[in-house]
Amino acid sequence: MTYRCLLQMVLLLCLSTTALCRSYSLLRFQQGLSLEVCQTLPWQLPSTPQHCLEARMDFQVPEEMMQEQQFRKEDAVLVMYEMLQHIFNILTRDFSSTGWSDTIIEHLLEELYGQMNHTTILHLQKYYFNLRQYLKSKEYNRCAWTVVQMQLLRNFSFLKSLTGYLRD
Repeated sequence: MTYRCLLQMVLLLCLSTTALCRSYSLLRFQQGLSLEVCQTLPWQLPSTPQHCLEARMDFQVPEEMMQEQQFRKEDAVLVMYEMLQHIFNILTRDFSSTGWSDTIIEHLLEELYGQMNHTTILHLQKYYFNLRQYLKSKEYNRCAWTVVQMQLLRNFSFLKSLTGYLRD
């Protein structure tokens, strides 16, 4: 895949979206539409056999991802960015063992990158590092990707809740 070209296009989209977001209501609207797409796309990927349930792991989801009400609007935007950035990085790994569609993954990456802004949060970095390390330790096999796919769906659900929390 041509990630370099994709990255440049998405950066342009990201910058234009950020420039247009002058209010939290507009940001909530833009993020909401994109997150709907992001939540739908992983379900279009082929599922994996039942034996992959043995590959599950507790990634120790940060407490921040459980309670969106604890964030101020400004912090919520930063958390959203951090999560989207890490999900994007995970999906650029070798998923060839999964049989997943390059087209769906590219579409998902475009949506994710279009939502990103900028900053970092340590707990989230550790969580996503653990996800990447897990994939690597399992040599990016299909079961590992299934486990991570479920984590990402959980992330998108939280992001949708957090996006709904943004009000002017």
